[in-house]
Amino acid sequence: MDWLSYLSITLAAVAAGAVNALAGGGTLITFPTLMAVGIPAVVANVTNTVALLPGYLGGTWAQRTDLQGQRRRLQVLLPAALAGGLVGGLLLLLSGERLFRALVPYLILFASLLLAVQDEIRKRVFSTSGEANPPARSREALAVLPVFLAAIYGGYFGAGLSVILLAVLGLVLEDTLTRLNALKQGLSLATNLTAALYFIFSGRVLWPAALVMAGGALLGGMLGGLLAGRVKPIVLRWLVVSIGCIVAAIYFVRG
Repeated sequence: MDWLSYLSITLAAVAAGAVNALAGGGTLITFPTLMAVGIPAVVANVTNTVALLPGYLGGTWAQRTDLQGQRRRLQVLLPAALAGGLVGGLLLLLSGERLFRALVPYLILFASLLLAVQDEIRKRVFSTSGEANPPARSREALAVLPVFLAAIYGGYFGAGLSVILLAVLGLVLEDTLTRLNALKQGLSLATNLTAALYFIFSGRVLWPAALVMAGGALLGGMLGGLLAGRVKPIVLRWLVVSIGCIVAAIYFVRG
């Protein structure tokens, strides 16, 4: 890649880091940018997963206090997330460039639609869950299979994983939104960790791009934190949704 390509992916990573800190959906910016500068679809997805992993780690660390008292849930659900992320990573590399590239517009469109209805999903799922209500008896075992399937998707592509996990947890477990959101963050980290580790040892990571993006995403996350309260998340969310739909339409036309 030339310097203009590196500049493009760096700016995309900064934007993604800020968007993830404020509204979510940063992958819908970075992944298409990697492909736009000429990186093959599978390598772009692999590199994107590794580059954005520190963001999941930071998000989980920031919500660690809300994970207290959820050891039982983590013991039951973390193995499902770890295994699902690995299976998704395996499927990505086994499917090959041609199949994955054919699925790209559908995956981007699916992730964009998930982001668009994120607030509605939260509203419906947590309509009976109030912050003042004490946690009810857990039903972690019922969430194992849905979490595993969601993690497979997360390891394969990843965009929109947080929305899927939060919906699954809210439907199966009875707790406050704050605590389930923290649990979702931990499961997202586990999913992306196993997928990223597999990708690292696969030799398919474009390291110069991954390192540049990791730094950009970190800077963007810091900027997003500074902008919190000044920028409406819903405005950013719909901007990302619009970008995702436009990118998906372009890939559909290209075939």
